[in-house]
Amino acid sequence: MKGKWIVSIVTSVIIWGAGIFAFLTIQDSIPQKLTASSQLIVNEGSKKKEDSGKRELKEIIYDSQKLVVKVELDDGSIGSGFLYNNKGDVITNAHVAANATNVRITTADSKGYEGTVIGISGETDIALIRVPGLAGIEPLPIAKERKAEIGDEVLALGTPLGFQNTVTTGIISGVNRDLDIEPFHYEDVYQISAPIARGNSGGPLIDRKTGEVIGINSAGIIEGVIGFSIPISSIIAMIEEWSESPMVELPSIDLGIEGMAIEEISDEDIAGYVVTYFYESINYGDYLTAYAALGSNWQTETSYEDFRTGYINTLAVQIDELTATQTGKNMTVTVLITADERVNGEIVQQSYRVDYEVGYENDQLKILSGQGEKLADDEQED
Repeated sequence: MKGKWIVSIVTSVIIWGAGIFAFLTIQDSIPQKLTASSQLIVNEGSKKKEDSGKRELKEIIYDSQKLVVKVELDDGSIGSGFLYNNKGDVITNAHVAANATNVRITTADSKGYEGTVIGISGETDIALIRVPGLAGIEPLPIAKERKAEIGDEVLALGTPLGFQNTVTTGIISGVNRDLDIEPFHYEDVYQISAPIARGNSGGPLIDRKTGEVIGINSAGIIEGVIGFSIPISSIIAMIEEWSESPMVELPSIDLGIEGMAIEEISDEDIAGYVVTYFYESINYGDYLTAYAALGSNWQTETSYEDFRTGYINTLAVQIDELTATQTGKNMTVTVLITADERVNGEIVQQSYRVDYEVGYENDQLKILSGQGEKLADDEQED
């Protein structure tokens, strides 16, 4: 009994000694490691992972593409959608699934499934399709509450013109956009620079950094210069309601004789957006982007340095009125603006009328020329 007691004491002393030794060793080594450069060990090579972002982008695209689908109706029309939850529910646009009960879903690996429309809106361009064959699959992460901001990098995924697994990149180039494309009203939508085309509708707009869905790509210009995406946060409540309680009767949606031609937004509208974007860039102090909106002749006549100097004392610009008209092959955009300007150390407010000529240059819409005049006080009141 006494021998066992002695053995127990010796064992305890050894354990305590080992613990003290380990503590002292860690205490001595950790500060040295904290001052060393950080390394990420990869497999057997003990290689450093360069934080270039390229691998992250590929990973986000790869993981997202598997959950983006092609939506096809019996009449041959196509659109895009993406897996929203583990019930097999797919979010898309209402104009993609309009007047259909059953649709065909094709995944990125070309597997086909049958889907049923369980929710659709005749006012908001949103629909929900249940695909039992996709149930149990982990869906795309959704940014249910966060709103994107101008400058955020984004990825637009979908099936433009029938080409599946297509990804385009860009930024949020505008927010709080309102537009009507009958029969739908788009309110507070994102304007994006990522090119989208027919068939992209219903695909996800993904945050480049987080991989989360922040919007549903819904409308675009055929030239690809401007796109619009509905913020996911603004329609998530409607989607969740349909998912929990599918609609018993689906509304009929009139898309017109030829269906919804969302790419047929007028050139005048596009020209107006280009000028609006120009002034938004000025307001954000992004003179380089504003300068890039000018045509080559204007840039030849005015250097970037002179352009920047001309706006450096413009603190803010508000567009009070904008009209755009077709003039031959180009468009004339007339804007009435109010500018806060710094003059001799003081901030003054001044109104202007500016006429811009907007037209295509190398398939891109540019501000080709502009002529403005300062408005007198009586003209400002009118």
